[in-house]
Amino acid sequence: MADKNVDNAFVEFDRVQKSYDGETLVVKDLNLTLPRGEFLTMLGPSGSGKTTCLMMLAGFETATYGDIRLGGVSINNIPPHKRGIGMVFQNYALFPHMTVAENLSFPLEVRKMGKSEREQKVKRALDMVQMGAFGGRRPAQLSGGQQQRIALARALVFEAELVLMDEPLGALDKQLREHMQFEIKRIADDLGITVVYVTHDQTEALTMSDRVAVFNDGRIQQLAPPDKLYEEPENSFVAQFIGENNTLEGVVQEINGNRATVQLDGGEVIDAKPVNVSKPGERTRVSIRPERVEYNKDRLQEGVHTLKAEVLEFIYMGDIFRTRLKVAGNDEFIIKTRNAPDQVRLQPGTQIEIGWLPEDCHALDA
Repeated sequence: MADKNVDNAFVEFDRVQKSYDGETLVVKDLNLTLPRGEFLTMLGPSGSGKTTCLMMLAGFETATYGDIRLGGVSINNIPPHKRGIGMVFQNYALFPHMTVAENLSFPLEVRKMGKSEREQKVKRALDMVQMGAFGGRRPAQLSGGQQQRIALARALVFEAELVLMDEPLGALDKQLREHMQFEIKRIADDLGITVVYVTHDQTEALTMSDRVAVFNDGRIQQLAPPDKLYEEPENSFVAQFIGENNTLEGVVQEINGNRATVQLDGGEVIDAKPVNVSKPGERTRVSIRPERVEYNKDRLQEGVHTLKAEVLEFIYMGDIFRTRLKVAGNDEFIIKTRNAPDQVRLQPGTQIEIGWLPEDCHALDA
């Protein structure tokens, strides 16, 4: 059983803190464990501490306090090139004077590998990213997407068990970025490597990861699989940061098991699921996803509170309709409906009633 335990904690951050000036902590008491083969994304706004964590794991930054372990061994004092970790950066960091094959061969030469073994590994890595025919070219002769594939191949060439990626798709256009998201995920799954990926793009985090760690102010606010993060945010920050979200302010009237009754500041009463509120009289910010709001009465449970709403704007977006409403004094309340043949296009000026299933609406910290 001991081996299994090591596997469960392939990468470990144990009470890690980081300060650059000896006073302000940019990473506060971080505890995080990754099993082998997991694709974990660190997601958060600029300055939230996610890149600092990646750099400490890579060895380019030193932890002020705490321990970082890889496969059960502390790596705090091991230099970056001896950690056996692959890195992919946003700016590719390819050597311009070397060909693609030479770029890939370089980390193998540093590791004192023989020529024929190097050539074999370079060929395998290039084939993996579908760039087998480009070994003789220089980076300047490649497009951004091709350069990013080469940077990825270079991180994989020495068969690192752990690959770190810092905003690797940030410089690519939308279509290519989406294509590369699936590509990276597929390669990671095929090779069974462990990936720690840093981004501030929530869609990227949701589509690629096994788990996502949402950072804010140097701490992990929530660590969960993408669906749980989106559907069950544990606090207001996560609800606001992940995906689109409607919020309404109010006071908890009563809590009965899994249902809270909330009186909104405008006087209206709604049902919600209590998440991090615990007693009547507490201020709360309720959060409801645009696609979970219903204006078709047949789809609502018996006895659910509904709210009056005024349609302010209808936006056609192809696959979905996006409608902006005025609800309980909030004129930025959004609902999204699928562009189905029988779907109603709501007209500005129309008065409607909306509601939701109580479990889809979360009473969070104010």
